Amino acid sequence: MNKLNVKHDDTVVIISGKDKGKQGKVMKAYPAKGRIVVQNANMITCHTKPRKQGEQGGRIQKEGTINASNVMLVCPKCNKATRVGHAYDGDKKVRVCKKCGKNID
Repeated sequence: MNKLNVKHDDTVVIISGKDKGKQGKVMKAYPAKGRIVVQNANMITCHTKPRKQGEQGGRIQKEGTINASNVMLVCPKCNKATRVGHAYDGDKKVRVCKKCGKNID
């Protein structure tokens, strides 16, 4: 089981698939499965039935999961898609941008 290089609320760019080039925030991460949910990317249609009286049924568009290897983190300092390195800042392990060398967090 690998750790994900992206976390909740990170900005990422999709590097492969039908939404290649789109940018969005990570809404949810599933580290055990290696998948993430990106805002306004990989939209899927769910068919729902009305469960309560007065509730609307129909087709609802929502975000599906994407494999975490298909996205790259966007560095908040240099605004470029980058690989993520890890370094120690005192006792703490931090993520580091491979392009500008600044800490991400």
